[in-house]
Amino acid sequence: MTSTDAGYEVLAHREQPVNKVFRLVSDDVRMPDGAVATRDYLGHTGAVAAVCVDPDGRVLLLRQYRHPVGRTMWELPAGLTDEPGEKPVDAARRELAEEADLTADRWDLLLDLHTTPGCSDELIHVYLARDVAEVPAAERHQRVAEEAGLTTSWVPLDDAVRMVLAGEITNATCVAGVLAAARGRDTGWADLRPVD
Repeated sequence: MTSTDAGYEVLAHREQPVNKVFRLVSDDVRMPDGAVATRDYLGHTGAVAAVCVDPDGRVLLLRQYRHPVGRTMWELPAGLTDEPGEKPVDAARRELAEEADLTADRWDLLLDLHTTPGCSDELIHVYLARDVAEVPAAERHQRVAEEAGLTTSWVPLDDAVRMVLAGEITNATCVAGVLAAARGRDTGWADLRPVD
């Protein structure tokens, strides 16, 4: 038996692996009133994202097809923390290079985001990437499947905020990252947490 930080006692824990990213989890939990309830959720390996801002105040956005919603969405360079021993910031570096053909010399933790805590334990570390440069053509990652159709756009940060508020950007990580980057810019990056 274990207890959560809120005092809920986990009486039983069962996991069923689905693939290298997901597992189905069922916990029997004692509620504050003493009743026991089963809570099912999707266990997730975790992820990272990079909000890449250039000296002109533009943010790098991707367009990528997402099958569960059946459409192409505005997103940030992002991916899984599924490499054994890889630090999250290094995973963000890898994803920025693989999805956007970019490197960044300056990395700060912008925010941590539980994407859907009502049904998943997924946690995404969202980093601010600055001082970018292109990956040399000969060293670029070969994109396949949905990533083969990725396109990138440098969008003024204020335009990206407008896109969020107009419902044009609905990917939760992108929404949070864009709004946090705009706040960071407006406060002179006072709240950043350097990682290097």
